[in-house]
Amino acid sequence: MSEYIHIGKIVAPHGITGQIILEHALGKPIDFKGVDALFVEKNAASFIPYFIESATAKSDTLSYLQLEGIPTREATQFLISKKVWLPQEAFQQLVDKSSPLALLGYMVQQNGVALGLVKEVIEQPHQLMLNIDYQGQEAYIPLHAESLLGVDHAKKLVKVNLPDGLLDLYTGSEDKS
Repeated sequence: MSEYIHIGKIVAPHGITGQIILEHALGKPIDFKGVDALFVEKNAASFIPYFIESATAKSDTLSYLQLEGIPTREATQFLISKKVWLPQEAFQQLVDKSSPLALLGYMVQQNGVALGLVKEVIEQPHQLMLNIDYQGQEAYIPLHAESLLGVDHAKKLVKVNLPDGLLDLYTGSEDKS
């Protein structure tokens, strides 16, 4: 699963010829040029490739797609609400560097100490949450004005200043002084 990146989901059929509407978080209008296929999640860790016949960008978050083998509106029904994934290489080619999803694979660092690689980006109304593997535990790192110090795209680093004790929640260690 690590070589695939979750980019969004299929939200609705479009028209009567089997087109679908893909809602994505790539941060810019996407027409999927240079991408042959996307992967639809059948169930956890099971992906089915669908070849793209045509694609049109509707907005920064929506694209219309015609997939091979989906000729009618009725044929799209089993795809609605399914998660869509792209291979890592295709994702890097398409994602806007200012999009929060661009942080996937970056190292989170505090005071020069590496905390873990970003596995998932969760967008919430007032902040982003980064899911990382911290000392063998899944940890959620909040990103907002007070905690984010900066992003170094060249070095793939997210520099943070986290509240005292936040990381202790994930390791079970507490300062008992």
